[in-house]
Amino acid sequence: MSSHNFDKIPYIKGPDYTEYGSLASRDKLLWILRKMLEMRIFEEKVEELFLVEGSLIGPSHLYLGEEAIATGVAAALRDDDPFVTTYRCHGHALAKGVRMDMLMAELFGKETGTCKGLGGSMHAAICLERNVIYATAIVGSGIPIAAGAALAVKMKNEDKVVTTFFGDGATNTGAFHEAMNIISLWKLPVLLVCENNLYGMGTHLTRAFAGENIAARTSCYGIKSYMVDGNDVMAVYKATLEASKHIRRERVPVFLECRTYRMKGHGVYDKAEYRPKEEVEVWLKRDPIEMFYKNLLKAGLINEEDFKRMNTEVRLEVNRAVEFAKGSRVLDFSKLYEFVYV
Repeated sequence: MSSHNFDKIPYIKGPDYTEYGSLASRDKLLWILRKMLEMRIFEEKVEELFLVEGSLIGPSHLYLGEEAIATGVAAALRDDDPFVTTYRCHGHALAKGVRMDMLMAELFGKETGTCKGLGGSMHAAICLERNVIYATAIVGSGIPIAAGAALAVKMKNEDKVVTTFFGDGATNTGAFHEAMNIISLWKLPVLLVCENNLYGMGTHLTRAFAGENIAARTSCYGIKSYMVDGNDVMAVYKATLEASKHIRRERVPVFLECRTYRMKGHGVYDKAEYRPKEEVEVWLKRDPIEMFYKNLLKAGLINEEDFKRMNTEVRLEVNRAVEFAKGSRVLDFSKLYEFVYV
């Protein structure tokens, strides 16, 4: 892919903290901070339940370090805009307002979970009440599903934006290219959010991807695209506001490549020893929560006591979610037949 295409892709960085007030109200900004804290503390607790307490087993892929993306996207969209997400989905669910106790109960395999304990971590975000219509564990498969949902939106003439989240690894799948083609050809209202954390499992992007950036790949489909600082929540918020307005006005898709980095391994048991220590250190200094909190402090929109109080409240909420999950029952085996089409 030529550098000419790279030059055409706008790069969206976060605004200076002095501009926050012109983009969002104080209440919205504090909501954004709280949502990111919910994701961080929830995922830290999940990691503890797996690796220390041993009360959770199975696959789970944490959202640690990527909180700015789901939060920034959700903050800029409407409640009735559907999400289609992937297996790293806990953060997307919380951003969309899925109940934390139901999310935790799903991880424990309990009937009070979002999927009645039948989906587990990789499908836990599914919640029709909050318009998270699907969470898929198959890499890239959520994109054609989003295309179908957007086709329904178009046929019903609804003013909705269907958002689908996927990682950088998904852009090398056939499902990605087939769906991109049909989404562009049929002019479907889809916001395509690529959470590029630079690694597909343990393989660095440069060893798996031909091209300077993922966003430039969309040029052959004629889809408007942006590169975004995925660790700056206000950059994601700003990009999503602009993208969603364009989608609603023109009834066409938009692609966002959000550059970010996961703090831990691919899955909860992955120590990520394949990553250079220097690289990890550089990215950890760009903690999305810490950066946003410091900017809010500088802007005089929060103080240290407010932040400590918020932390305490969220930790209590997470602990209550664990108690709820542990105290819930497993779905009775006889009820399994109620969820099978025959």
